[in-house]
Amino acid sequence: MSERAVLHVKGRVLVGPEDVRDELWVVGGRVCYDRPAGARDITTVEGWALPGLVDAHCHVGLGAEGPVDAEAAEKQALTDRETGTLLIRDAGSPSDTRWIDDRDDLPKIIRAGRHIARTRRYIRNYAWEVEPDELVAYVAQEARRGDGWVKLVGDWIDRDLGDLAACWPHEAAKAAIAEAHRLGARVTAHCFATDSLRDLVEAGIDCIEHATGLTEDLIPLFAERGVAIVPTLVNIATFPTLAAGGENRYPRWSAHMRRLHERRYDTVRGAYDAGIPVYVGTDAGGSLAHGLVAAEVAELVAAGIPSVDAVSATSWGARAWLGRPGLEEGAPADLVVYEGDPRQDVRVLAAPRRVVLNGVVVE
Repeated sequence: MSERAVLHVKGRVLVGPEDVRDELWVVGGRVCYDRPAGARDITTVEGWALPGLVDAHCHVGLGAEGPVDAEAAEKQALTDRETGTLLIRDAGSPSDTRWIDDRDDLPKIIRAGRHIARTRRYIRNYAWEVEPDELVAYVAQEARRGDGWVKLVGDWIDRDLGDLAACWPHEAAKAAIAEAHRLGARVTAHCFATDSLRDLVEAGIDCIEHATGLTEDLIPLFAERGVAIVPTLVNIATFPTLAAGGENRYPRWSAHMRRLHERRYDTVRGAYDAGIPVYVGTDAGGSLAHGLVAAEVAELVAAGIPSVDAVSATSWGARAWLGRPGLEEGAPADLVVYEGDPRQDVRVLAAPRRVVLNGVVVE
């Protein structure tokens, strides 16, 4: 391709929920809204264009047994790319995936370092497992290793109780979150149950993953503090299977997981109605397949979130929340082109017509 070669995206360009353009040009890998003078070798792509989709809870480099090798991590990233996910917030991984940053053909990743969990209170080989008096030090370590985020495990099954229980005392969580903020990092936490939520929010946390335990009395606190949630409904769909597997040994936990699953849509809709920011995340990696963003958007719509806001939660809105550009003038040309308007029917997200990463059409 010559120096004057450009890509022309024609049709409808969804820069934002109300900002719709007729076309854009890609020059030098970046977005331009004026036809470049002297353009040659023009390639035209037609359809409805969105900023590259965001999976705000994804684990590249993580498998069911723990870290995976670079070849497996590459396949995970390529699967996400092929389905239009071009920006990932990697919400905890024991693998070093920095090499991906040198690959222009792979999605961009915002890392949260490695999970930080309480001793023997999480999936084996996933997390640093520490006690409360070590939490601040490990949060500082992962804040320096990550890209502006730290991931805690806020609750997990307590085998003595036979049910979900909070992992961190309030003061330990408060000190750790303050340290992350001092180092310029935001903090999120895995939370299924209710018990850990008030302490974490009052301690200053920025986001909660899953948030299945969110209750009516806690929703105003989340809304007041601006704490976002990433519901990962495609993951919550596995709760009945998990509950069945633990029925004999942990019947109390199994019943709890079923209740959380049964009210999952009401929980998410209640959060949305109260003005709590809701973003798309799949929890891909570990036991879940990659490339599930379209399915997660459909789940948000099933929960009662309007289509335009569900699309925002994986595009312009999610990018703004993560501090990454969308399709503004001069931004990297990361976009996905569809047959129809996803604001009218989110099912079109499952079938990208073209994926463009760093200004290059992915074949």
